[in-house]
Amino acid sequence: MKKVYIHSAVTISAQDTFDSDGFLNEIKGLSGKTVAARYPNYKDYITPANLRRMAEGVKMGVSAASKALKDAEITQPDAIITGTGMGCIDDTEKFLNAIISNDEQFLTPTAFIQSTHNTVGAQIALGLKCKAYNNTYSQAALSFEWALMDAQLLLQQEEAENVLVGGYEELGKEIISYRRMMEDADGLGIQVPYSEGASFFVVSSEKTEHSVELIDMEVYSSISTESIQDSLKQFLTKNDVDLSEIDVFISGRNGDVFDSYYDLTAELFENITQLHYKHLSGEFYTASPFGLWAAYEILYRQEIPEAMIFKGEIKSDNHIILLYNQFKGRDHSFILLKR
Repeated sequence: MKKVYIHSAVTISAQDTFDSDGFLNEIKGLSGKTVAARYPNYKDYITPANLRRMAEGVKMGVSAASKALKDAEITQPDAIITGTGMGCIDDTEKFLNAIISNDEQFLTPTAFIQSTHNTVGAQIALGLKCKAYNNTYSQAALSFEWALMDAQLLLQQEEAENVLVGGYEELGKEIISYRRMMEDADGLGIQVPYSEGASFFVVSSEKTEHSVELIDMEVYSSISTESIQDSLKQFLTKNDVDLSEIDVFISGRNGDVFDSYYDLTAELFENITQLHYKHLSGEFYTASPFGLWAAYEILYRQEIPEAMIFKGEIKSDNHIILLYNQFKGRDHSFILLKR
């Protein structure tokens, strides 16, 4: 079975991560209930005629995908796979509000057509004139992970050589307010702002000088706190990786009560570097690829940003990174990377 390698990683986020040559050197503090992403100059990647018709999530996705392909020196991917929890939620809200305002009459379909979850994948394909396999996954906080797993299977089964895979989310205006209101009511609210972003990667079955190996990944709809450590150990054993071989552990801590899952897994890694990232990216369904982007950059640059340190010391030589993310006690994922 062929191995899987990440050739490039690009993210648009609440930090200066897209146009900067640095690696989280200048940190923007996140405050408030929502924080918008730092948008790039879209005109560098999208024609003005198309730009004015695109929702924010589409602009971010198309721009991040274009840069990921450029960085990997790929002009045509063999597949385009995206993941999103809410899709183009801003257009969805516009259409639903129009239904209410117009008493369900005389509606224009434009916002509805542009609100579908596969809009980003479709726009990327249209721009590239790419007629290859194109799929979108929408499984809440596992949306990106399922997209990445699909890409992994395509490469391992030799149905593709280079796959463009990514995740995106936009804030919208109303749904986030409702979610925050519900979380405040149940007392389980997260302690970082909700945000948005787009992250894209080119994964390949061919190894290059700067590639990072995706050893394996595993997803779980639900795991009890009593079995989380055993599940992680089984995942590592399946890949012949010992706990002592992990150099960096990256978790998706967001400050809510379900951080207890991260505390339990972290007990297995007391003597290694422990990082977190959602205080930098904010929380959203496809925030986990921000962590994957950071892991790729750490292995590629052999550099760990001080802003990501949760526990432990910064090391200059890192070979294997484990990422763990979950959302409100569900949708767990383990991703194992190797330099």
